[in-house]
Amino acid sequence: MKLKTYLMGGAALAMMASMAHAGDVRITVAEYSSKTGPYFDKMAAEFEAANPGINIDVEVTPWDVLLQKLTTDIAGNANADLAIIGTRWLLDFVDQGIAEPLDGYIDDEFSGRFIETFLSPSVMDDQIYGLPVAASARAMYYNKALFEQAGLDGPPETWDELAADAKAISDLGEGISGYGLQGKEIETDVYFYYPMWSYGGNILNEDGSSGFGSDAAIQAATLYKSLIDDGLTQDGPTAYSREDVQNLFKQGKVGMMITAPFLANQIKDEAPELQYGIAPIPAGPDGDRGTYGVTDSIIMFANSGNKDEAWQFLDYLFTQGPRSEFTLGEGFLPVNQAVSEEPAFADNADLNAFAGVLPDARFAPVVSGWEEIADVASSALQRVYLGEESPEDAMSRAAKEANRILGK
Repeated sequence: MKLKTYLMGGAALAMMASMAHAGDVRITVAEYSSKTGPYFDKMAAEFEAANPGINIDVEVTPWDVLLQKLTTDIAGNANADLAIIGTRWLLDFVDQGIAEPLDGYIDDEFSGRFIETFLSPSVMDDQIYGLPVAASARAMYYNKALFEQAGLDGPPETWDELAADAKAISDLGEGISGYGLQGKEIETDVYFYYPMWSYGGNILNEDGSSGFGSDAAIQAATLYKSLIDDGLTQDGPTAYSREDVQNLFKQGKVGMMITAPFLANQIKDEAPELQYGIAPIPAGPDGDRGTYGVTDSIIMFANSGNKDEAWQFLDYLFTQGPRSEFTLGEGFLPVNQAVSEEPAFADNADLNAFAGVLPDARFAPVVSGWEEIADVASSALQRVYLGEESPEDAMSRAAKEANRILGK
């Protein structure tokens, strides 16, 4: 969904700012897990104790409705002072004057806290508009016990091997699926990019037009449709979100799935007996691989009436202690250099596995209307998975719709 909003004029903004209580800072937080709300509440309490007169109000919002909430709040000039957003949304926020540039607050000491790879996606027109609050890549989890029962030595190297392994696991018995395939909600499109990248395709062509109609994209959609038709995925993938497939994996019902580092934390908390491994996403016939690199950012809104206080809270959140606690609790990759050197991260085999796939990482393209384009891809894939449209027709139509959004 492309962000559509209109900011109020200067007089209205001034009136809204005057209505804000001095020292009150609201922050809209994306809910990553059950730990997210308690973490930010704790940080708010600690900050308030050290900074009398500044009050932090934390609003926790599920990811699947976050963009809609922000859009509605911004349209009504009722947005918070700070918010977590997907960095892929940032261009629309910057283009419409919604995000406040942070360069006036940032000094060398502050910018030096970050790993440059994760800070750079929030830099636009040589200005910093966001701070990386979460970073991750995607890799393949596999159930070691199911692999052993199916007589498999280790995770697949290629998509052809994945299909063969998925059949061996699915043949173990009813209720066991070889490959967990997501087909609903956030990152439905991303699940398809993995094989598309492996087959040599890209989301955008060199001329900026959509790559959804490419041979690689059609191959990827055909691969997933064949896995569904051959009974190698769970029944009805379009009814399963990322969290749903993760739950199947934690229950030992799925042999393989692709997701983020945070699943490892969930397994340790919820399914500590589960034997799992983490491997790179399978390669295509020419050895190409692709994983999804993701950063989420905290931004300050341009119409905030308490920017100095909001910055003080940001400064605190990005010190080593709070950063370490958040990153370890949620299971993300460190964005702060000092945090990455702590033993809890440097010696963490799961996180190291994800760090190892970063050279293959691709990020969502920085284009206006990206969320609308992602929705186009997801809808096309759902039609393919349901058998309503062939891979060729669905992806060709998706490319045309994406090109319309891109102005190509």
